[in-house]
This record gives sequence, C-alpha cells and structure tokens, in this order.
Amino acid sequence: MTEIRIDEARLVGWATRAIETPSFTGSEQGMAELAAQTFAEMGLQVQWQEVETGRANVLGTRPGTGGGPSLMFNGHMDTSYSGREAWLAHVPGFQPSAFVEGGRLYGLGISNMKGALACYVEALRALEDAGVRLRGDVLIAAVSGEIEKAQWGDAQGAEFRGYAAGTRHLVTHGGVADMCILGEPTESKLVLGHFGSLWLRLSTQGDFIHTAFSVGKRDRNSILRMRDVLNAALEWIAIWEGDPANAYRGTSAVVNVGGIEGGFGWRASRTPHRTDLFLDLRVPPDVEMAEAKREALEFGR
Repeated sequence: MTEIRIDEARLVGWATRAIETPSFTGSEQGMAELAAQTFAEMGLQVQWQEVETGRANVLGTRPGTGGGPSLMFNGHMDTSYSGREAWLAHVPGFQPSAFVEGGRLYGLGISNMKGALACYVEALRALEDAGVRLRGDVLIAAVSGEIEKAQWGDAQGAEFRGYAAGTRHLVTHGGVADMCILGEPTESKLVLGHFGSLWLRLSTQGDFIHTAFSVGKRDRNSILRMRDVLNAALEWIAIWEGDPANAYRGTSAVVNVGGIEGGFGWRASRTPHRTDLFLDLRVPPDVEMAEAKREALEFGR
C-alpha cells in the first residue's frame, strides 16, 4: 500500500501566505493570483475566471487516468472581515498577520476558510509526492464572493456581492464535478446536507414628522409600529423552528433576526417614514425553496 504523507511545514507555510494575502469580499484578486501561481507550480491545469474587475475564481485540475468520477474541493477566498474594523483591532487573529500559538495557526480568514484551501493544496501535493494517480479528475476551486452579504440600500459595490457570487460563476463556466467537498468550519463534523437560506424583509410605513408636531402621533411612527411586527415575527419563528417538517436529520430549522433599520441617528428630530426588519430563514435541503418562500410571504402579508 502506498504511504501518503502530509508535510506539516509546507502546509503551514502556504496557509501563512494565504492569511497574509488580504482578500476581503470584493478584493480577492491578490489571493486569486496566489492560488493561480500555486496551482501552476503544482502542474495543475489552471483556469482563470474573471468574475468582475478585481475579482476572479481560479480552478486547478489534476487530470485522472480515466474511467473514474471527478472530485472537486471548493473553497472561498474572501474573508468575513477586512482587518481594519476598529472593534476587532485588539482581537488577535482578526488581522492578515499569521502567528502560531499552542500548536494552532491564527490569522484573518484561516478558519473561514483559507485553512481548507491550504489543506486542499497539501492533499494534492501529497498525492503527487507519493506518485498516486487517481482514475478521476481532482479539482480545486478557489472562488470569490461567498461571505453572506448582499447589496441593499446604501450597501452597494463589490464588497457586498457575496453569497456564492463566485461559485455561481464557476459552475456556469465549466467548473463542475461529480462530487464536491466543502471545507467550511463545521466543528469537525461531517455534514452531508446543507440548509438553504432565505432572507426576508418586513417593512412598516409611517409619517415623516418633526418632533415639535409629533405629539399624539406616536401611532404613526414606523419604528413603534415595527414593535407589533417584531412580536408577531417571534411567534411565527417559534412555529417555523418547531415544525418537524422543517427539521433535517435531527437538526431543527433556525431563523435569525438579523437586522433592523429605521430612522436617522444623525437627525433624531424626525419620525421615520419607514422601518425594515430583516430575517434569515434556514431552509432544510428536503424542503422546496419555493414552498419556504410561500410560507414566509404568507406570514409577511
């Protein structure tokens, strides 16, 4: 039996380079260049996919000998944070600077999910070192724009174009395989099915009134009207999460109250004309998204 060995120093070395290559959502180009250079040095067939200016996917393929299924390792290059957030400046590990402590490697994006990309690279290097040829192709897809975010209101631009933007481009431009492994952080648990996500916006309307003329008109304040909507939402969430039909393999559905937006912090002398509440519904893989959407919209009305 052929022995396949992982080179820890090589693994940590590449992971360190990945950490120290900033790749906040919308600015993944540097990380894509590192992936492309690495894949080429490994002798992989490299496909550069321009998603948009300054953002690319990189697909590396190790051809098989033929007759076997293909396997893709897929991982996103963008990080949840940029390293410039003031509230994270004092937190070790949230900057693009790698360090080892207690036998663990820390740094921006290593958990989600540059560590997985590093493992993919080392796995293929170990196969090559051992001279192992598989029948099927093995692909590594380093993709842009996965972090959960979407353009909304004033939040416009590439930094808000996440949520599988890169992988959608990947699969429509030839990046497909028979099977796929995602090295997302899952508490080291093997996950065979992922919940989908459905974002819901609930809005209340009101009048735009100056403080001086708001006496006796609180019932026309969109923020205060949202209180009743939020209470109703919490009741509906309990029903959604408690429905056995929305559970999958022992895991219950979950809904997050993700945001509320209304009013003007810089102009508190006005009653806001509109307030929005944002929910994130996680939909089990055996529930049709259209059905989940129908239920959500039915509640929203």
